Amino acid sequence: MARLTLAQRLSLVFAVLLLACSGISVWLQIQSSTRHEQAVAQQLSARLSAHIAGTAQLMDADGWRPDAVRGLFDKLMAVNPSVEVYLLDNDGRIVGNAAPPGHLKRDRVDLAPIRRLLAGDSLPVLGDDPRSTEASKVFSAAPVQVDGRPAGFVYVILQGETRDALSARLADDAVLRTTLWATVLVALLGLLMGLVAFRLITRPLRALTQAVRGFDANGEAAAALPLQADDGGDDIAMLRTAFAQMGRRIGEQWRELTRQDQQRRDLVANISHDLRTPLTSLHGYLETLRLKEDSLSPAERQRYLDIALSQSAKVGRLAQELFELARLESGLVQPELETFSLPDLVQDVLQKFELAPEARKKHLRAEIPPALPSVRADLGMIERVLTNLLDNAIRHTPPGTHIAVAIRVLPDRVLVDVADTGPGIPAALRDGLFTRASGWRRDARHSGGLGLIIVQRILQLHGGEVSLAEVVDRGAVFRFMLPVG
Repeated sequence: MARLTLAQRLSLVFAVLLLACSGISVWLQIQSSTRHEQAVAQQLSARLSAHIAGTAQLMDADGWRPDAVRGLFDKLMAVNPSVEVYLLDNDGRIVGNAAPPGHLKRDRVDLAPIRRLLAGDSLPVLGDDPRSTEASKVFSAAPVQVDGRPAGFVYVILQGETRDALSARLADDAVLRTTLWATVLVALLGLLMGLVAFRLITRPLRALTQAVRGFDANGEAAAALPLQADDGGDDIAMLRTAFAQMGRRIGEQWRELTRQDQQRRDLVANISHDLRTPLTSLHGYLETLRLKEDSLSPAERQRYLDIALSQSAKVGRLAQELFELARLESGLVQPELETFSLPDLVQDVLQKFELAPEARKKHLRAEIPPALPSVRADLGMIERVLTNLLDNAIRHTPPGTHIAVAIRVLPDRVLVDVADTGPGIPAALRDGLFTRASGWRRDARHSGGLGLIIVQRILQLHGGEVSLAEVVDRGAVFRFMLPVG
């Protein structure tokens, strides 16, 4: 049973139920036919007992006449062998009968069914069979009166012992065989039609099962299933639609995981390349200092040391960014929200970059409107966002560039732009600029490195994101928004 398919199980259950219903139907038909036959016989013979009681001399001055009763009953039963005639007194005792010796099993008959019949109860009414200790049969009864006084009852069993014996011998008669064969034929046809119906009904389920078996990680098998409107009636259609939606979600998630895994591989490869370059340079200059210590002039030695320190700073900055990105993506770091003044934070960050722009001949300014509302965010994280964006603009723009932090007020948010007048970012590098793979480019002239990735992750923790805005007469414009406190 456990190895059967759902359709096979349903078919088996249906076959068992159909056979059980067919058996019950045959039994009910037989019972109904029997009761109908009894009711007809009782209705047709309703006046038989009254006719016997009215025409026969069953009692004289000395009482009952058993011999006359037996002779009369023998004649009646010879004319109609299916009936058995009995004479009862007022207490239900059998005082006259024509039964062969040894066939009488009762000496008394319950009078309650007789009274129900005489009262006009619905037919058939069954009474005691004197020739059986347990059986009940249809009968006809009529009271016997002598000189206007009730003397007893004429009690006629309408389907007697002789009829029962004949019926038992003819139990396999053509009528019964026809009924049974008809029932079997109807059951087989019903079973056949039921199996066909089950197969048609479960066809969508089989198709869904095939799709589940052929399901792959890309969700192509599920995507092949059409999405249908939920009409609230077809459970299989609802299941198919739910599976198709689930398959599409799994496929999308799998493709996203694949994309993120490829981004991770690209990130590792790019970081390995960018780590190897300064480390190789650092190692080369340090080795040169050691080998040519006696032949290098103080100016050359100073230049080599400056280059080594610069390469060491690159490695340190990259390691710090990697550590910070790992913390942000671990899920363990959550923003501690507080209300603070954004203009004050911008001024503090700009003060940290006062020397660097001047040394590179770049101009840094803030565009802050009056009466700016407070914002609600993590102060340290937003400071890191501004620092990374300004550092990116200072390091990757040519001399003479103007860099501005512009703030605008929206209905429920504050918009922040970090813009420069440099050459901007090429269109080929804009797609995926803030992802882990695309955001890290080997071309340092157009890359924000891990700084932009960290900015995006911080803003995502705040429920927002950073974007590259299109602004006329500007180079690169990085835009993000913060909620008003």
